[in-house]
Amino acid sequence: MKAVVQRVKRGSVRTNGNIISEISQGLLVFLGISKDDTEEDISLLADKIRNLRIFPDNNGKMNLTINDIKGEFLIVSQFTLLADCRRGKRPDFKEAAEKTKAYELYKKFIEYLKNQGEKVKEGEFQAYMEVEIINDGPVTIILDTKELKKPRRSKE
Repeated sequence: MKAVVQRVKRGSVRTNGNIISEISQGLLVFLGISKDDTEEDISLLADKIRNLRIFPDNNGKMNLTINDIKGEFLIVSQFTLLADCRRGKRPDFKEAAEKTKAYELYKKFIEYLKNQGEKVKEGEFQAYMEVEIINDGPVTIILDTKELKKPRRSKE
């Protein structure tokens, strides 16, 4: 799974000109699901995101989590995060999960966050969406469960 996480002051998702989801302060998460992803990736990625200390404390230092600020999540499925652009001019999406698997893991990711007590809104799976945000910072973090699973190198 890949995620682009953006700290936002507010965000909304529109389909067919209508707002279907909106949040105030929190995190917008664009979520890409690959054909190799499993339910293990859900908890790994969700827990990493919910525990990121990327909100400012009283001293302006990034030291608070989304829970510390009582923020909200806006989760938007985005298979284009799996684009392979190494060859040619048109991205290749062969690493993206097929529709049924992607939908299942997307919904389980949202449900996992809700079960952890998070306030979660979502986009519409496989729909053309307009996502509008006020990026706060800007702060944007890119996460990939393949990278999160690798052992950390020791400081030498």
